[in-house]
Amino acid sequence: MTQGKDFEIFLATAPGLEPVLCAEMRGKGFKQPKPVPGGVVFKGGWPEVWRANLWIRGAGRVLARIDAFRVLHLAQLDGRARRVPWGSVLRPDIPFRVEASCTGSRIYHSGAAAERIETAIRETLGAPQVPEPEIVVMARIEHDVCTISLDTSGELLHKRGHKEAVNRAPMRETMASLFLQQCGYDGSEPMLDPMCGSGTFVIEAAEIAARLNPGRSRHFAFEQLATFDADAWQRMRAVKSARVPAARCYGSDRDAGAIAMSRANAERAGVAGHTEFRHCAISDILPPAGPPGLVIVNPPYGTRIGDRATLFPLYRALGQVLLSRFAGWRVGIVTGEPALAQATALPFLPPGAPVPHGGLRVTLFRTSPLA
Repeated sequence: MTQGKDFEIFLATAPGLEPVLCAEMRGKGFKQPKPVPGGVVFKGGWPEVWRANLWIRGAGRVLARIDAFRVLHLAQLDGRARRVPWGSVLRPDIPFRVEASCTGSRIYHSGAAAERIETAIRETLGAPQVPEPEIVVMARIEHDVCTISLDTSGELLHKRGHKEAVNRAPMRETMASLFLQQCGYDGSEPMLDPMCGSGTFVIEAAEIAARLNPGRSRHFAFEQLATFDADAWQRMRAVKSARVPAARCYGSDRDAGAIAMSRANAERAGVAGHTEFRHCAISDILPPAGPPGLVIVNPPYGTRIGDRATLFPLYRALGQVLLSRFAGWRVGIVTGEPALAQATALPFLPPGAPVPHGGLRVTLFRTSPLA
């Protein structure tokens, strides 16, 4: 694999959100992204890998697929792994480890497969192997084809690098961003989350509105690769795309601690000036002055926090407030319980497929502008 040659790049997301991630990538100028199960693939080089990590809000990680070959047994894997040009991508002084998975293949023992590849890298490159390194080589053996990838992100990309405080049952920033995009949010209108918790939806929306890169505050695993060009990366990071948002983003919560948490997180993210948080109950929420926008909320849904049966009055109250006070606003509600969503009596559009989230499956229920 040479510096100038394009290769396949895979951006992972939760199953069910692949088309939304693909649309985000198209909107940010990536060429011919294609949704596949569990993510989106496109062709590019190392600058595209860096850009995807820095720019894309909805991806959980970015994998660079550096080689693929057919293997039928471990001895063949051992020999073939030694012919991968490891020195063109890995550094001999940077520790690594290998993760392997096997599906429908004659090689079925993932631990043994990982061990063969680790030995091949260690003996051909000399790189040290440690349990928790920054560099992870991923081998997927599927139907007797072994695909070798590098995890170029390191820590998962929902860890933006500027959010410290979280509340119970937090939604990952990557998923929140894709749900905002699914609701048609592009930063040009106000948004409100009336159960904002630690402020994830509000901060993501404000960052979209301010055109801030999601990866601006963190480091990435690709900075430890042989392909890394520190000067080119510095130039890429230095490009300023920020703008003053056209509208503010609002959050409220009945928990005063959640409001304090949200304000602190917004401050660290650099969007305190574009956000407003208020301590109040659902019954007290009012639309902000100005044009209508988007209300998006991730209420409790019983299987995770509290008892499901006690939540119907909460959802009914939320629906009544939105229907009576938020004419012209669109609504997005994320819940694991369709019956709770229906308790709002909101006029939902046909929902998409459920999406895995924290061991549950959740669905985004959306409306058109309310009458």
